[in-house]
Amino acid sequence: MDTKRILSALCYFSIMFAGILFPLVAYFASEDEDVKVHAKKALLSHLIPLIPLPLILIAVFIDMSGGSGDFPVLMFSSAILMVILSFIVLIWNLVKGIKVLNIK
Repeated sequence: MDTKRILSALCYFSIMFAGILFPLVAYFASEDEDVKVHAKKALLSHLIPLIPLPLILIAVFIDMSGGSGDFPVLMFSSAILMVILSFIVLIWNLVKGIKVLNIK
């Protein structure tokens, strides 16, 4: 099996074990353009679940500063959105990694 395909697939699979670290290292350490393209795509997809993080932080700040005293809807809805995005990105990265390995 080709080394660049394995490295490209590992960039996608790294969502399960190394987060954004492995695609960053692969992007800067590899000289192959295909690996760099897949590392960049994997890195961007690893960052997608962090989109609702500012909403969660704002909601926590509002709750800590007194808030309305009710159930923290914004915080929980943002957290649920983050979990859903993480699951979708996990599945997408697994599919992309398998596709990269199956290219002939």
